[in-house]
Amino acid sequence: MYRTHKCGDLRMENVGEEVILSGWVQGSRDLGYMMYTDLRDRYGITQLIFIEENTSKELFEKARTLGREYVVRVKGTVLERKSKNPNIPTGNIEIAVSDLEILNVSKVPPFTIENDTDGGEDIRMKYRYLDLRRKPLQESLMFRSKVAVETRSFLSKEGFIEVETPVLIKSTPEGARDFVVPSRMNKGQFYALPQSPQTFKQILMVGGLDKYFQLVKCFRDEDLRADRQPEFTQIDCEMSFVTQEDILNTFERLTQYLFKTCKGLDFGKFPRMTYDEAMEKYGSDKPDIRFGMEFHNLNDLAKGKGFPVFDSAELVVGINAEGQAENYSNKDIKKLTEWMQRPQIGAKGLVYVKFGNDGSVKSSVGKFYSEDDLRAWGEEFGAKKGDMLLILSGEEEKTRKQMNELRLEMGTRMGLRKPQDFKPLWVVDFPLLEWDEDSERFHAMHHPFTSPKKEDMERMMNGDHETMKSLRADAYDLVINGVEIGGGSIRIHDKDLQSKNFDLLGFTKEEAEAQFGFLLGAFEYGAPPHGGLAFGFDRLCAVMMTGEGAIRDFIAFPKNNQGRDMMIDAPSLIHDEQLDELCLAINLPDED
Repeated sequence: MYRTHKCGDLRMENVGEEVILSGWVQGSRDLGYMMYTDLRDRYGITQLIFIEENTSKELFEKARTLGREYVVRVKGTVLERKSKNPNIPTGNIEIAVSDLEILNVSKVPPFTIENDTDGGEDIRMKYRYLDLRRKPLQESLMFRSKVAVETRSFLSKEGFIEVETPVLIKSTPEGARDFVVPSRMNKGQFYALPQSPQTFKQILMVGGLDKYFQLVKCFRDEDLRADRQPEFTQIDCEMSFVTQEDILNTFERLTQYLFKTCKGLDFGKFPRMTYDEAMEKYGSDKPDIRFGMEFHNLNDLAKGKGFPVFDSAELVVGINAEGQAENYSNKDIKKLTEWMQRPQIGAKGLVYVKFGNDGSVKSSVGKFYSEDDLRAWGEEFGAKKGDMLLILSGEEEKTRKQMNELRLEMGTRMGLRKPQDFKPLWVVDFPLLEWDEDSERFHAMHHPFTSPKKEDMERMMNGDHETMKSLRADAYDLVINGVEIGGGSIRIHDKDLQSKNFDLLGFTKEEAEAQFGFLLGAFEYGAPPHGGLAFGFDRLCAVMMTGEGAIRDFIAFPKNNQGRDMMIDAPSLIHDEQLDELCLAINLPDED
């Protein structure tokens, strides 16, 4: 028997019992006549004690050979601990060891296996099997497991059927880049790994399955960030004979259920906001509504006063940082301006107006505007004594995005973005299409299968180019704390409407048939009205547990920022024989 108890089990009521534990050596303390060793498994830590006078010489010397991460089995008696540790559940007891078996030795690990480790990210990803022994990662993966179980429980009770869709599919030109897989049996041809099961779940609706779900792996060959991985998991769902309202209500209840069962938190009805309102108030289609600091348009009050920067701008917009006037010196404002001027944000400058606690008004553009002008701005913003306005100007779309970055940064600095304060939000009524000036063509805001709103269908079928820019989609995103958790739409289920959308997106009839002929053909056999949604499962888990969207610790074996698996060293070269079988040739540059 390797263990009668786990390392997190034992309490005062077990004192006097003989027990067997197995696990990893967290660390040892040699006092000369006495040895303390912490034994760890995923359930907790238990202190072992070896007392020279109470144990055999052989056992005591064996205990002294134990190194960090040795795997051991011990037998002993539970004692009340003299020096108790209130920071761990087993802190009132210890085990007086009578027998010790070393099951496996360990090299000295390259970083400490502690909650707060000294290992950098690259080294921890290379030795992921060691990193996984740390409690924070284990807790993240256990939390992920619980969310998965509860998701399946909720959707099954709602009548959803779990269906697996193919992993080897056809490459399509829309969306992110595909990962492609060469076919040995069909030489010169390629599969793609799915970016999502989108067309298959629509086909399932045509097949009459009515309610589908899947916790599904998806793959996108795109640049990576903290909230992105080349392979990730979605809670993917589709429903027939539903409206947008039906879908929002169903998955609002799923989200409420997950927060209740996995976090013990209750939510009321989720607020809703149109895409246009979100962009106007926050400059983002995924606004963080844990705090206010909404945008205020200053065009009417700031233009025409002789300040060239504002006079020539398409938009003058600002936020009110409440209570910050006395907290920001000129030096602090300069640093904040430099932060905004970084290439990733690209602001040209930053204007401030401070309303002092003594009633004074100071501004970086004071020579262009009278005190009455500046006070009028303050009234527009609802500013009080002690508040500070921060103002940007320029092209409308770019300036709103820059102001969004400034708003989030100020929210962080002011302590308004509390990790465990959750504020969900539905963003609805997205544009259907986006016009790209470089390629001179429309792109789908969500994907090519998204339906326009019913009242816009006639305009889509018969409107001109400018009309197409104003089409609204039956599309929606769920946002929590400024992180997009997922989204979806009502789908097109009519062949003619789908063909028209392909036309608008620049597909020729031949291209549309080659790529999506199977879907268009299915629509000719009684496709029901349908719609659905997909949540980023990794991201949902990260936001629920940490309040942030960084997903790496919720994936057992993630890739780094270059898309590499540091542990197994992938991607890697393959043998020439494999390349020949696949009719592929790779010309590598000559080595110097």
